[in-house]
Amino acid sequence: MSIRPLGDKIVIKVIEDTEQTSGGIFIPDSAKEKPQKGEVIAVGPGKTLDDGKKEEMEVKVGDKVLFAKYAGTDVKMGEEMLKIMSVKDVLGVLE
Repeated sequence: MSIRPLGDKIVIKVIEDTEQTSGGIFIPDSAKEKPQKGEVIAVGPGKTLDDGKKEEMEVKVGDKVLFAKYAGTDVKMGEEMLKIMSVKDVLGVLE
């Protein structure tokens, strides 16, 4: 099963930070911040403008992005945790 986003939505595979500090201390889930970066795995066709044309998407599949802390909707597909969000919630592309 796969997800095909609509409009200006994108699907992101969340990149979890390591659960252990450089000193070897394990960080419990309750102390970790919500992840804010991920890899784009699907992109919608873009928002339809008033003149009927599609707005070009600013991200593409494979881009690593930073997104707003509480952006999007969490979706579990099999064992993977994904986020579906509007492209406007993306803060930047990591290069």
